[in-house]
Formats: sequence, C-alpha cells, structure tokens
Amino acid sequence: MKKVFILLAWCCVFAFTQCTNSKTDTVVIIKTSYGDMIAVLFDETPKHKENFIKLAKEGFYNDLLFHRIIQGFMIQGGDPDSKNATPGQPLGMGGPGYTVPAEFNAKFFHEKGALSAARLGDGQNPSKASSGSQFYIVQGTVIPEANADALRIDQYKMNAAFQTILRDPKNQPLIDTLNQIYMTGDMQAYQTKINSLVPRLEKMTGQKIYKEVSPEKLKAYTTVGGAPHLDGEYTVFGKVISGLDVIDKIAAVPTQQERPVEDVRMTVTVEELPRKKITELYGYIYPNQ
Repeated sequence: MKKVFILLAWCCVFAFTQCTNSKTDTVVIIKTSYGDMIAVLFDETPKHKENFIKLAKEGFYNDLLFHRIIQGFMIQGGDPDSKNATPGQPLGMGGPGYTVPAEFNAKFFHEKGALSAARLGDGQNPSKASSGSQFYIVQGTVIPEANADALRIDQYKMNAAFQTILRDPKNQPLIDTLNQIYMTGDMQAYQTKINSLVPRLEKMTGQKIYKEVSPEKLKAYTTVGGAPHLDGEYTVFGKVISGLDVIDKIAAVPTQQERPVEDVRMTVTVEELPRKKITELYGYIYPNQ
C-alpha cells in the first residue's frame, strides 16, 4: 500500500511539472529604431494584461511615439494623439476612451524594465485608475548600498510627518541645519540627514514610517536600479526581459520639455509561446516554475 501511495504521489508531481512546462504565455515585442524590447505581462494583473494584448493585436500602438522621456527615470508612450503629432505638439492626454482599474501587487515593483501603466494624478483620479493605453518603462537609477535603508521609508508618511517639524518653531535650528546642507548642493548628505529623522518623526506622530521591504526588492534597486518612489502608486503589469540596453538608448535621446526632438516610434506585436521556450530564449524564470 505504501509503494502504491508513493507511486501515485510521484505521478502527480510529474503530471504537475509537465503541465507547468507546457503552459503558454504571451510575449510582447516592442520594436523601435533603437532595437527591440521583449516583455512578459503578469497573470496577477489580468485586466491590464488582457487590455494590453487586445490593443496590441488591434495594431493600436503601431507608429505611436515614445512621447515623454526622462533620462534616469523612464520612457513613456501609448498616446494615440502622438501618431500624427506635429513637432512640439503637447502630448500625454490621449487614450482609447476608458481607464483600467488599478491592480496593485506588492510582488511587482518599479525596478529597471518594469512595464507600468500611466495615469492621471490623484486630484483628478483618487482611485489611481490606469490610462487605457499609455504605459511607461522604467529606466531608473541604481541606489548605492549605503542608501539602501531609504527604501524602507514610506515616503508619503515621511512627508506628512515632516510637515509637523516644519510647523513647530522649536525646530528652527534643525530647519536651519537642513537648509545649510541643501545649499551646499550635496543631495546625498541632505537626504541622509532627512532619513536620520525617521525615529524622531515616528515618536512625534505615533505613526510607523519604516516599512517591510523584501530582499528581492532591495537587491534589484541596488543592482539594476529603478524608481522606488513610484511603488504602490502606479500599476506594474509587466517586465522587459530582453532589451534593457534599448531602454538606455531611448532614454538618452535629446528632448525638449521631455518630448524627444526626433520622433521615436514603436511597433508592438504579441506572440504566444510555451513558457519553457520563453525561459530558453530570454532567461526569464517564471515564479514556481
């Protein structure tokens, strides 16, 4: 009986492994004159995944521009108004006529290559719903190991608590010290001093400003880099798994008011492949694979 049970258990594991390996997924190919970027979309953000695939299959993104570029931060595209835009025309407000509900997931964060949904600001959009078509790809910067502790700070709670210090006249000597450091132009020293105030702010406000940060997130932000201040504010729904150098090339294009002076157009297609093949081609390891 014991032998039969072991055999059945092994068969179940084998069947599960075969099923996992044979599962397919959709890869996104974003072609530009600077090279191609290959991305996967996350199952855990189904509304964003379904919407992006639908638009790509319809050819919605073809010939649109990366209309907003900030080197060291991100490249943004997907505005249908950019297709026939004249030089200097303001862009960034176009879309397909609908939004997508936010799908925040703590597993996904703004590391380099993160594919995320653009959106209107909180004042107009308190639910943080995503644009129906506009997206950005993170370039970001690498955070030095010495500053990694800053990743554990909830910046929104920090900013709110810091206002408490600014309103209290008794803290004027501290404010003067911060202003002096700021005027030197040493932003790293200034930020270090600000971060050192966290225990004091937590005691004053009774709020927990430090937050838990996974080892994976700390490693990513201190090696490949990213834009951690966006975490929890914009939906990350995919990841570039090949072509990170293309992000750098596009991010380096000269801009005027954040729009490239030379048009950078995209063609977006999708392809269904076995997950095992995606891993073989691009080295992307699926969770639990």
